[in-house]
Amino acid sequence: MNWIFLFIAGLLEIGWPVGLKIAQNPQSRLMGIAIAGFFICSSGVFLWMSQRTIPVGTAYAIWTGIGAVGTFLVGIYFYGDSSSLVRYLGVLLLVSGIITLKLAQ
Repeated sequence: MNWIFLFIAGLLEIGWPVGLKIAQNPQSRLMGIAIAGFFICSSGVFLWMSQRTIPVGTAYAIWTGIGAVGTFLVGIYFYGDSSSLVRYLGVLLLVSGIITLKLAQ
């Protein structure tokens, strides 16, 4: 169950940078900050719950990895961030590291 909590925490981690992106627009600044705050707190709670049995270093690395990969993909697909083979290769290396951490557990 703690691995599920960690996965949920990682997915929620994607929400706060998106909230900060929304806050860049003056008309939606407060809403974006509220969204970011909600996702930071929610993600932190699930990370905390996952650390009951998952070592802190492993949990943190996987949490930030899921958040980084997810935010990368959201940036490309929803915000027009640049994409290239080299950038995708970098993300593939992150995913490989996350999988390796899980398998080494």
